[in-house]
Amino acid sequence: MTAPGANERPNADGKDTDERVDALLDDAIESPSEGSDDESTPDRFADEALPAALLRDVCRLTRLARRAVDENERTAYTDRRDELLAERGYTARLRETDETLVCHPASWLDDGVVRTDRIDDLSEAVELRLAGPGDPDDWDALDAANRDLVETVRTRHGDVHAANADTFADFMGNHCAKPIPSATATEIETFLAEYYPRNAWPSRAQRAVVTRSIEHVFDACGEPMPTISIPESLRTGGTEPDSFER
Repeated sequence: MTAPGANERPNADGKDTDERVDALLDDAIESPSEGSDDESTPDRFADEALPAALLRDVCRLTRLARRAVDENERTAYTDRRDELLAERGYTARLRETDETLVCHPASWLDDGVVRTDRIDDLSEAVELRLAGPGDPDDWDALDAANRDLVETVRTRHGDVHAANADTFADFMGNHCAKPIPSATATEIETFLAEYYPRNAWPSRAQRAVVTRSIEHVFDACGEPMPTISIPESLRTGGTEPDSFER
């Protein structure tokens, strides 16, 4: 699909209002119907630019941001969503009127406003319904599954490893909005280098075994742990106490 023609004229300053762009997109995008299963939407719209897994993460993070009470938590979810889209050259905005997330190439924007003269193909945009009868409450199930892994670690390896596993579950659920088994090497390294020292307030015993604790979490879910680079701050933390090598 090509950009709007002469009969689709932008405003005098060359920029379009959100309402006008929404009208154009509605003609070009197949939005999910009322009562449809929202979880199928990412798969229907997925392509090389926006894979289904990424779209599911984008939806989940946006829902978490909308539910968050704490402003810092809301910002963390939104920033993470925007980072994922930016890696693909995309951006997003929430259309409150029908609770739809509109994802489109960042190149369409000029100083934060869409310009129709920059749109080569309207089909590059994606609309994702965030609410409705088919909107499952994913996060509660995701968090419960992560906490079950924590309890498995507690049973097998004790409270010290379980405390680390619980902090990792916080990170994967609240920061990444993902189940623990899907954690990537980069996410684990970010947890160890940034999230853990800033948010866990670990005891010396916990800090000494945190990487082993994460290994135990992956053992609990029957998945191999990604190969990671141990942060220097943990490498210089001393030898793990024998009493916690379980």
